[in-house]
Amino acid sequence: MDSTELKTLAGIRLFDGLDDAELKRMEARCRWRRFKSGETVLDYGTAGREVFFIISGAVTIVNRSFSGREVAFAGVKAGDCFGELAAIDGQPRSASVVSAEEGLIAIMASEHFLDLLKRRAEITFRVLERLAYMVRSGDVRIMELSTLAATQRVYAELLRMAEPDAAGQNLWVIRSMPPLRDIASRVSTTRETVARALGQLYPTGLVRRKGRNLYLMDRGGLEKLISSVELTGRGGL
Repeated sequence: MDSTELKTLAGIRLFDGLDDAELKRMEARCRWRRFKSGETVLDYGTAGREVFFIISGAVTIVNRSFSGREVAFAGVKAGDCFGELAAIDGQPRSASVVSAEEGLIAIMASEHFLDLLKRRAEITFRVLERLAYMVRSGDVRIMELSTLAATQRVYAELLRMAEPDAAGQNLWVIRSMPPLRDIASRVSTTRETVARALGQLYPTGLVRRKGRNLYLMDRGGLEKLISSVELTGRGGL
């Protein structure tokens, strides 16, 4: 990572539309921290209320079950933020955050973040949209755990991770495919099940691996595959 990397909030989507003067005021109120891959950025249950903005790199939101099994909720990339729940309600952190790759974050005290929400309605609305997305995503994952076999959940996670690829019409791509253990954690299964699920997909032509990227050649076909497979109770649950 370049140590001369610019410490700016200009790439944070939450702040889209703020003028340069406002951005500079926000930047002056931040602490800046570089992190290494695999580093714990935030611990579950701690009392901090700061909000974290990812300037570069990526992190994974994780928690642990009572048995000690690590469960990943989501990946957060450059341009996004985390920690806003504790800033808003003052409660302890609801999950841990571990860096997926090295990067840079800006850390803003809750009072500055809340002051911004009070002053700028458009940013408050974006935060509400983020919270609504979190609720909907949680509902979807609960439904999948209740109704889908492990292999189907893997395929559904691939659909969630994929983004449109500008290189081809109707082509979707997962850039820098995460380790299989990370995908397994997100869908509550094993690394072996994820490997088996992907192995079953490659011969169908629905996906293609190229370097670290996974291309979804037929998103609609993958969606049909998920909906057509009956829940059998097998598949590494």
